[in-house]
Amino acid sequence: MRIGGALAPIALVQMPGHIDALGTWRTVRRAGGAALLAAVVSAPLTALGVTPSGDTTLRFRHRGVEVARLDLAALTEALTPQVVTIDDPYYERSKSFRAFPLRDVLALGFGARTPAVGESFFFRARDGYVKPAPVARVREQGGYLAFEDVEAAGAQQGAVWESIDRRQVDPAPYYLIWAKPEQKDVHRYPWPYQLVAIEIAKFGDEYPHTVPTTAPPEAAAWKGFEIFRGECISCHAINGQGGTIGPELNVPQSIVEYRPAAQIKAYIRNPAAFRYTSMPAHPHLGDTHLEALLAYFEAMKTLKHDVRAAP
Repeated sequence: MRIGGALAPIALVQMPGHIDALGTWRTVRRAGGAALLAAVVSAPLTALGVTPSGDTTLRFRHRGVEVARLDLAALTEALTPQVVTIDDPYYERSKSFRAFPLRDVLALGFGARTPAVGESFFFRARDGYVKPAPVARVREQGGYLAFEDVEAAGAQQGAVWESIDRRQVDPAPYYLIWAKPEQKDVHRYPWPYQLVAIEIAKFGDEYPHTVPTTAPPEAAAWKGFEIFRGECISCHAINGQGGTIGPELNVPQSIVEYRPAAQIKAYIRNPAAFRYTSMPAHPHLGDTHLEALLAYFEAMKTLKHDVRAAP
């Protein structure tokens, strides 16, 4: 991992007594002798050579309440961009981005608000993808909020991004990247592109109708719930709660009510064997994992909550 080419180096200063959303001292850039507040600010971006396409607003929500909105101009005024080169799992090659350290972005957006025990970070994308992530994982060094693809910007004036992933979509406005080799696993670390919001909340508060509340504590459904929460909810919903890229899996019918168990497991392992799709393969999920996931679906089919079916 190489980090260099920091733009206009400006010293970061600690705010005495101010603890950020990660439980560490908050650092923000000085502007006119005063620390900038988390607010949307309009400022020219020509000094960065960036021509953003569309809205660059990034929203921050804490327990259901929006606490800040920051656009690229505001982020650039408050934080020092860096050039970060990584081995990118979506582009499948080395890529360089202009980016802000994730820890600094969270400190600026959430300020003194910190996750409580049992809470998670949720990263929401423009296309409906939602990636929950444990606080401890987000706290790790190595996370960056990318706002420009260096190669794309160098290849064509005014360009910001190269199209990404199987769908070849525009990653704008932001792409969350991880610089360390052990953070490359997209199943364990959040790598959302088209990022538009970051939230702090308890999973059960955010998605109460995804929890298998009637299952006994020792039941396999709870293990399946953990797998669904980590692997599936980014794209799929249960009872209307979760991602919207993939199909809803519980209402009006559960997937286990119209698909054989063997077919469901085979599809999860290798969707491309059935049809051309943007759904990734999951070869790391063994038989025990898939059995637990099916147990979760079986439990949830008795806990339907379909708001679209209500009068």
